[in-house]
Amino acid sequence: MERLQKFLSECGVASRRKSEELIVNGKVKVNGVIVKTLGVKVSDNDIVMVNGEVVKKDLKEYYLLYKPRGIISSVKDEKGRKTVVDLVDVDSKIYPVGRLDYDTTGAILLTNDGELSNLLTHPNSNVNKEYVAKVKGFFKKNDAILLSKGILLDGKKTKPGLFKLKKYDKKTDSSYVKVVISEGRNHQVKDMFSSLGYEVLKLKRERYAFLNLNGLKSGQYRKLSLKEVKQLYSLKQKNKA
Repeated sequence: MERLQKFLSECGVASRRKSEELIVNGKVKVNGVIVKTLGVKVSDNDIVMVNGEVVKKDLKEYYLLYKPRGIISSVKDEKGRKTVVDLVDVDSKIYPVGRLDYDTTGAILLTNDGELSNLLTHPNSNVNKEYVAKVKGFFKKNDAILLSKGILLDGKKTKPGLFKLKKYDKKTDSSYVKVVISEGRNHQVKDMFSSLGYEVLKLKRERYAFLNLNGLKSGQYRKLSLKEVKQLYSLKQKNKA
């Protein structure tokens, strides 16, 4: 037996948090009865329906996508725009792990493994994400030190990371900055630069944990190996240490 929201997450319906919203909003039935209470437990023998459709667990699948600009990091979009799920041609109900902004490119994971998704997106997960940001103007060393130590955003200090100037283009008056952070707040990288007066012109996520974009072009994806999946799960043990 397992909690209904975890079961839905494991079935690839949505993340555990989104699954809880579906339950509270009366979108889920168990054996023909609408369930609105969190904490209800189900087994594989129970008939679970979401929006009138029966859901069941699929084989776990894991993909790394090179997200292009102008793509939504969601399963569906109310405005009818393309989503990251539209770019991965699989039958399973996969969903993105975390988010990348509409105009941000780079590495994003998609899976139907709710347990792994929950692990990687938990506030205490400390999974490193590496970006290259193109910002307007010359990125000063003192600002790099300040951002690396952590600054206040919305009243909460960001965790220590790395902000390092890679190169400065005099012709366009723009800096290319390597960024490594272990948090996943919405618009965090852009907001951190903005707090010091830098406009982010482009942002690309080069690496998620140990996964990089080698061999992939924009819009392409690949399946993760069993070894890579095990490595992602092992991050849980490292973060506990």
